[in-house]
Amino acid sequence: MQVLSSLKEAKNRHRDCQIVRRRGRIYVICKSNPRFKARQGGAKNKRKG
Repeated sequence: MQVLSSLKEAKNRHRDCQIVRRRGRIYVICKSNPRFKARQGGAKNKRKG
């Protein structure tokens, strides 16, 4: 999975790519070609424990 600062280009890689928001992070998921997976954000929400 790639960690990118912007997913603008990542969502246009394939027609099956979808943008999903989970737990404060934005993901690009692609069921037909899983190597297009990407993630953005979420570093500031780390739990301290």
